[in-house]
Amino acid sequence: MLDKIVEFFKGQRAKQKVVETMLKYGIRVDSTGKLYLAEIELAPAKVGRGLGIDRRVVIDTAKEIARHPELFKIFSVLEPRSQMAGVARALRNTVIVIRADPHQYGIVSKVTAVLTDYKVPIRQIIADDPDLFPDPVLTLIVDGRMPSKVIEVLRQLEVANSISIY
Repeated sequence: MLDKIVEFFKGQRAKQKVVETMLKYGIRVDSTGKLYLAEIELAPAKVGRGLGIDRRVVIDTAKEIARHPELFKIFSVLEPRSQMAGVARALRNTVIVIRADPHQYGIVSKVTAVLTDYKVPIRQIIADDPDLFPDPVLTLIVDGRMPSKVIEVLRQLEVANSISIY
């Protein structure tokens, strides 16, 4: 999918930046080329300022997407999701961040199997898309504090390059 999008906006770095941001944050476009985060309309000037590009590039990109049926099919249904890692500590939860080869099989299943074996409830799992994030990570939010034995077992998993616990 990303290859098609990048090809469509090839040589237009500012428009590629808009598109990557839309995908990363779940910003959708309607049939008129307006941008939305869920039901909140976003001002192109503010989006452009946030990305360090001219608002007209944001407007042109959104309108091009709205006119192109294949792109519109993707960008008209994007939805934002909350990443709870930043507030986990305040909620007395633990964050597990795993760096691994994102194309390797079984990363999620091996980590969740360990958590299941030790009856650690999972609140959220987010796996970064390696095409959108230069340093993709697997982030898990779990209830409460992690028992040291679970941390020890997780760190022994061969699928992970590194595991950080917060």
